[in-house]
Amino acid sequence: MSVYLLVLCLALLQQEGGASSDPPGCNSTEVVRVAEEALEQINQDRTHGYILSLNRLYDVSHTPEEEKDGSLYKLTIDVLETSCHVTSRKPWKQCGVRGIGSAPVYGECDMSVYVDSQVTLQNYSCAIREVSARGLLRTCPDCPTVIDLNGPQVKETADLSLQKFNNESRLTNFFTLENITRASMQWVVGPSYFVEFTIVETVCSKTTDASELSDCPPMDCQFAHKGFCFGSHVAIEDEFEIRLPVGKKDSSFRKPVEVKCEIYEPQAAVVEEQAHAKADSGHTEHQHDNHTHLHPHEHMHSVTPSSDLTVSKPRGSLGTVVNKPAPLRSSPAASSCPGPHRHNLGLGKLRL
Repeated sequence: MSVYLLVLCLALLQQEGGASSDPPGCNSTEVVRVAEEALEQINQDRTHGYILSLNRLYDVSHTPEEEKDGSLYKLTIDVLETSCHVTSRKPWKQCGVRGIGSAPVYGECDMSVYVDSQVTLQNYSCAIREVSARGLLRTCPDCPTVIDLNGPQVKETADLSLQKFNNESRLTNFFTLENITRASMQWVVGPSYFVEFTIVETVCSKTTDASELSDCPPMDCQFAHKGFCFGSHVAIEDEFEIRLPVGKKDSSFRKPVEVKCEIYEPQAAVVEEQAHAKADSGHTEHQHDNHTHLHPHEHMHSVTPSSDLTVSKPRGSLGTVVNKPAPLRSSPAASSCPGPHRHNLGLGKLRL
C-alpha cells in the first residue's frame, strides 16, 4: 500500500512539474504585453501607410535563452488598420480601427521579438488587404465605395481641400500636397468624394504673392512640419471648373468643401526643444520660434506633438508591410491559441 501511495505521489509531482513548464500561450498576459509593445515598434518603424492595431494573437513560440537571461518570441498576430497615418507617430491604442463604412483593412504580422528587461523588435513581415467590395456591399450597401487614387475628381477634391486649409490656417507657411493615401465616393445630393492625404510645409510664407505659389518647393529639412488631412467635396452637377490660385481667398465657393488637418511637430524640433529646455532650465518659459541654423521658421505649439522623444534609427529598417491576398493558414501550434478577437466589425466570414 505504501509503495502504491509513493508511486501515486511521484506521478502527481511529475504532472505538476510538466504543467508548470508548459510554454506560454495566447492567453498569457506576458505574451500579450510583448505583442502590444512589438506592434508599437512596428508602427514606429514604418514610413508609409496607416497605423496598425492589434486584433488578436494567432500563434506564439517561446525560446528561453538562459545564458543571456532573456527569451526569444516568434509571434503571429492579426491586425486591423486604423484611421491614423504613420506620419502622426501616435500610439496605436490612441487610434480607432476603420469601421464598415470606411472599407476596413485587415491582415497578419509575423515577428521576432527578444525580451529581457526590455522588449526589442528584431524583424517583422506583415501582409494586409482591403475587405472586398462585394463583402462590404452585402453588409452596408449605402456605404462609401473605395475609388482609384488617380481619378481626376480625387485630385480635385484634394486640391480644393488643401486650398481651404491654407486659406483658413494660422500657420506661418503654406503647405503643399505630398501624397493622396485613400479615396472613396458616395452619392448624397450629388457625387460626394472623400480623400485622405499627407501634406508638407513649403518655404513660402503666407505673405508670398499668389502668382508665385505654384513655384513653392517643399521645405527640405528635418524641421519641416508635416500633416495629415481628411477632405470632402460635393460635386454639384459634376462641376469641376473652379481653379482658384492656392492662397487666394474667395468666399464664393460654389462647391461645398470640408477639410480637417492635423499638423505634427517635427521630431527634430521636439528633440531640440528638450535640449534647449535642459540648457535653459533656470527659465520658467522656453521659446524656440526660429531655428536660425537651418531656416527662420516659426513653430506653432497648437499643433499635435510627435509621440517620440528622441531621434531613433532610420525608419523602415526592420521589416515590411505589403498588400497581399489572405494566406492559407495552418492551425496554431501553441496552447490556447488563437486568442480572442478584440474587434467585431460584423463581417461574417472574416469575423473581423
